Amino acid sequence: MKILILGDANSSHTIKWVKGLSANGVEIGLWSISKPATGIYENIKDIKLSYAGKRIRRNRVFSKLTYLTALPQLKKFANSFKPDIIHAHYASSYGLLGSLLNFHPLITSVWGGDVYDFPRKNILFRELIKYNLRKADKLLSTSHAMARETQKLTSKRITVTPFGIDLDVFKPLTLKREETNIFTIGTVKTLEEKYGIRYLIEAFYQLKKKFPHKELRLLIVGGGSQENELKTMTQNLGISNFCSFTGAVPFREVPYYHNLMDISVFLSILDSESFGVSVLEASSVEKAVVVSNVGGLPEVVEDGTTGLVVPAKNAIAAAEAMEKLILNSELRVQMGKSGRKRVEQHYNWKDCILQMKNIYKELLLLNK
Repeated sequence: MKILILGDANSSHTIKWVKGLSANGVEIGLWSISKPATGIYENIKDIKLSYAGKRIRRNRVFSKLTYLTALPQLKKFANSFKPDIIHAHYASSYGLLGSLLNFHPLITSVWGGDVYDFPRKNILFRELIKYNLRKADKLLSTSHAMARETQKLTSKRITVTPFGIDLDVFKPLTLKREETNIFTIGTVKTLEEKYGIRYLIEAFYQLKKKFPHKELRLLIVGGGSQENELKTMTQNLGISNFCSFTGAVPFREVPYYHNLMDISVFLSILDSESFGVSVLEASSVEKAVVVSNVGGLPEVVEDGTTGLVVPAKNAIAAAEAMEKLILNSELRVQMGKSGRKRVEQHYNWKDCILQMKNIYKELLLLNK
């Protein structure tokens, strides 16, 4: 089975799908607009890799033109690779290229901003997304919430394919702590507005005011355009000595940082937070979680069992949920263990790979 994946070669999601499918006997072709970072795919066998080497502009209209100018290169690669299926990731960009190739069967996976934000910009963009979805033979979404949003743009059935967790990588670790009385609240997220990190900082500030003698620490893992702004916020609130910012960290270190936390908090503010991979990673290492009720986040948390769901943009509610977990260690531990079981049952990465392979097989049978 030969699958040509159209997607950003440097995306952690693309990397994970390519590695997972290749390790399970699928011959992969990967075509990307941007050049992959050195060494990302060097140990993967049976992969053909090509890229346009173009820079995507911030302006959405010009960015689409960039994709269009790369179409001849993609056609040449596709003709050389001769795939059984083309699978485009992100409907507004690689989905456009997949549509214009006029190749079948074509699968398009939606990822968030392509169906939540892009179609709302103007009528042209909305019609473009509708066209791309119409041209696909099968549509995939990582969450039911995003599938419902996509359904507003198409009459086609949408299959939910969760983005699973490698249980052998994200697992509880026994870490030696120098100061055992410290309680760490944390998050692993890109530091951008839509992820609501400022509400986490505000909630932590409320907790420090209420419990001045508790050794509370805030650990923020990830880089992004808001990093300096958020650091300044902690300084203005007088809590910078209790807050740590790691900046961007390599993916291989992410499980370690999840294990450093006593509770993990994810307070995104936009519905385009379509799934919640970081939430599941935290659950997989047996951490109780607090999440906002937007997008796909409530889907991956069983409220009251694996974590607590709070209203978005509400630092007070977030602080109250965090306080409940700080004061009740038995509840916190039980939620962590229940979270791990939930990931094992519903979001095991091995099961997700098997599901995707079965989708490919069924599509090939239908198109014989």
